[in-house]
Amino acid sequence: MTSPTKSLMGDACGEAREESRARPSAAIRVSMMPKDTNAMGTIFGGIILSYIDQAGAVEAHIHAPGNLVTAAMREVEFVAPVFVGDLVSFYAETVRVGRTSITVRVEVIAERRIGKEPGKHRVTTAEVIYVQVDQDRNPVPIEKG
Repeated sequence: MTSPTKSLMGDACGEAREESRARPSAAIRVSMMPKDTNAMGTIFGGIILSYIDQAGAVEAHIHAPGNLVTAAMREVEFVAPVFVGDLVSFYAETVRVGRTSITVRVEVIAERRIGKEPGKHRVTTAEVIYVQVDQDRNPVPIEKG
């Protein structure tokens, strides 16, 4: 199932432009458990960051089947909490494929079925940059296919 979303895509000159398109299918979907909570009783942000990294890697490996390492995660601002029992979906799309790196945008949506605010809630969006490396961990070019 897809739904409309705004996507940040680059044009031929490297300038960013917004374009409306269908949301890609979820790279990862996870039901949040009590073991993932922080002292406030909500899901620990580090758990969400870990899943963002994994979801981005799933997408990045479509373009670079070799070894990838996470080089950077751009600003992550949590705009809604995640609770135990929420089904959290991590939607990933490729933003840019460079010579040795891949930038992936990951959107996090929590689906709350119980509680005071049932429905879907946007939690955060992040851009993650992966670099393809060889066995010695040196950057290597991504083969365009």
